[in-house]
Amino acid sequence: MRYSWWWLLVAVVAVLLVYLLNAVLMPFIAGLILAYMVNPLTHRFERLGMNRTLAVSSVFLVMLIVLTLSLFILIPAAVQQVKQLGNAIPAMVGWLEDALAPWLQEWIGYDLRADLADIKQVFAENWRDAGGYLASALGQLGRSGMALVSWVTYTALVPVVTFYLLLDWQRLMDNVSGLIPRPWVDEVTRLGRRCNAVLAAFLRGQLLVMLCLGAIYALGLSLLGLNVGLVIGFIAGLASIVPFLGFIVGISIALIVAVFQIGTLWAIAGVVVVFSIGQIVESVVLQPKLLGDKIGLHPVAVIFAVLAGGKLFGFLGVLLALPAAAVVMVLLREGLERYKNSPLYDVRIRLAGDDRLPGASQKAERDEGEES
Repeated sequence: MRYSWWWLLVAVVAVLLVYLLNAVLMPFIAGLILAYMVNPLTHRFERLGMNRTLAVSSVFLVMLIVLTLSLFILIPAAVQQVKQLGNAIPAMVGWLEDALAPWLQEWIGYDLRADLADIKQVFAENWRDAGGYLASALGQLGRSGMALVSWVTYTALVPVVTFYLLLDWQRLMDNVSGLIPRPWVDEVTRLGRRCNAVLAAFLRGQLLVMLCLGAIYALGLSLLGLNVGLVIGFIAGLASIVPFLGFIVGISIALIVAVFQIGTLWAIAGVVVVFSIGQIVESVVLQPKLLGDKIGLHPVAVIFAVLAGGKLFGFLGVLLALPAAAVVMVLLREGLERYKNSPLYDVRIRLAGDDRLPGASQKAERDEGEES
C-alpha cells in the first residue's frame, strides 16, 4: 500500500510538470513520437548491414527527400488550388442564389436568399475581424522578437531530438526496463508489448492509411479534371483519422466542386466512383494489412481524446492525446479481463445459476433444452 502511494505521487508530479512545462516539452514529445514512428525503418536499414549511426542517417536522408519534395512540388500546387477555390466561392454563392434558391422557394417554400444574405454578412464581419486579429498578432509578434526566436528554436529542436533518440533508442529502452521493480518485470513487459502493438498500429498504420487515401482521392479527382483535387484529397485523407469522416467530408466537397466546375452527370458519377474505390481499397487492403484488429479505438474516443488533450495541454496535449488514449484502452481491457477472471465475477455467475433465485430453475431448464 505504501508503494501505491509513491506511484500515485509520481503520476501527479508528472502530470503537473507536463502542465507547467507545456511549451518546453513540445519539441521533445514531438521528437519522441517521430522517433518511435520511424524506428522500424531504422531496424530495416540495420538488417541490411548498416551500423546504427549510418542507419539513422539514412532514415533522416529519406525524411529530407520526402520533405523537400513536399515543399517544392505539393505545397505550391496546394496553395494555388486553395486560391482557385477561394476565387470560385463567389460564383458558387451566386449559383445558390440564382438557381437553387428559386427552386427551393417554388417546391418547399424555403427562402434561401435571406439566409444567404445573413451568412454573407456574418462572413464579411468575421473576415474583417479576422484581418484585425491577424494584423494585431503580427504586430505583437514583431514587437516580441523573443517569441519568434523561441518558436523557431523549438521547431529546429525536433529533428535534433529525434536523431539522438533514434541513435540511443535501444539503450533508452533497456534503461527504462531496468527501472521496473523486479517482481513486476514480466507483467509490465507483457502490458508494454500490448501497448506497443496498439500504438504501432495506430500511429504508423493509421498515418499510412491516411496518406494512401489522400493520394487515391487526390489522384482520382485530378484525373477527373477538378482543379482543387489535391486540396480535397488532402482534406479527406486528414479527416480519415476518424472512420468514414474522410469519405463524408471529401465526397461532399468534391460533389459541390464538380457541379460548379464541370456540371455534368459524368463528373458527379466520377466523383462517386473515386471515393467508392477509396473505400474499397481501405476496407480490403489498407485496414487488414496496416491496421488489422489491434487498435480498437472507437471514433468517438478518438475525437474526445484530441479535444480533451488540446483543452488541457494545448498543442502538446494534441500530440499526447492519441498515444495516451491507446495506452488507456489497453489498460482498460486488461482490467476487464482481470475482472472477468476474478472471484467477484465468478460469484455472480454462481449466483445467477443458484436455484434459490427467482426464475433460476426455469433458466437452467431452458439452457438444458437448448443444449439437447
